[in-house]
Amino acid sequence: MFQPPDYAGGSLLNLIAEIEHRLTGVALAPRLHEPLGRLIEDADTYVLFLADGLGARQLSHPGATPLAASAVGEIDAPFPTTTTVSWATIATGMAPRQHGLIGYQLYLPETDGVVYTIKWTRGWGEDVAVDHDGFLPSPNLWERLSAAGVEPITVQPGNFAGTKLSSVLYRGCRFEPAYSAEEMVDATVQLAATTRRFIVTYLPHIDVAAHVYGQESPEYADALEFVGRVWEQLVLRLPDGVVMVGTADHGHIDYPKSQIASIERADEKGRAFYGDSRAMFVKGDGESLAEYLPATWLPFAEVSAWWGPGPDHPKFTERAPDGVLMADEGHILMHKHSDDRMVGHHGGLEPSERRIPLLLAKGSSSTGLS
Repeated sequence: MFQPPDYAGGSLLNLIAEIEHRLTGVALAPRLHEPLGRLIEDADTYVLFLADGLGARQLSHPGATPLAASAVGEIDAPFPTTTTVSWATIATGMAPRQHGLIGYQLYLPETDGVVYTIKWTRGWGEDVAVDHDGFLPSPNLWERLSAAGVEPITVQPGNFAGTKLSSVLYRGCRFEPAYSAEEMVDATVQLAATTRRFIVTYLPHIDVAAHVYGQESPEYADALEFVGRVWEQLVLRLPDGVVMVGTADHGHIDYPKSQIASIERADEKGRAFYGDSRAMFVKGDGESLAEYLPATWLPFAEVSAWWGPGPDHPKFTERAPDGVLMADEGHILMHKHSDDRMVGHHGGLEPSERRIPLLLAKGSSSTGLS
């Protein structure tokens, strides 16, 4: 009924393992299945182009033409299909059950509640005492690359510098801020001119537009075109021999407000709700909730493998739910702290959420200068 990610060789986890293995000779996870892995050429420097919220199904939009032109296949996002889980998988080269960041809304018993892992606050905005720098296991991907003589760098919008999430994700990684498309392209190209580097260029624009406005909006089309222009410029200007791999962290589905199903307030007592609107985690009984919600209740034992292979993070079991309410197709689930203003949602295992593109390009510019 539900198709979990293919952590054996067809997921974001395996793409990171493929790149790490090519740069260092070792990786913690299996590499990509041979048909896909063979497409990625050897290089001394790789650029990972991460377009937040760009599901593989979204490449059919006219605004995505430059991106679709470089697509060579598809892979799976980790479960749940959400930004912080996928980013933690990139930052560690580990599956979610191993790195421990197992949901956007994450139950941390040491804080006596749920933490929202974009801003690392409670659902109502209250700060939570968390060791952000030490949250993910050590050594992470950046630390392993550095130990092997490869410099890890991320190029991102400058407003992400110094945030709690950046502290969680980029321990040991150089952060290069950019404040425009031109700066993003220039920084990536110039940094890639030095060998033995792994550069992650991150663009959040599609995700923001899909969440706020939906995929039928002009704002979404503008975001696709913006990201496509950055990709096009990088393809033209990347230094000779540099390999650029493009992908995403998850896809998106639009939902009208009429498809929102809310947990009854009386049922919030004695339970903790976290995860995502498409895959709601429950500490406590969830089976009775599925009697009136458009959702399927799956006990933890039936979904444990969705977080990937181990070894388990030391706190995986206590962070994991008693089960998951998987929203039916066409529906989303809300609890009292959920944000019901968004149009675009993700987190589940529908192909539009789970399947992300694999894009490839190789630099041929002798100077990288425009």
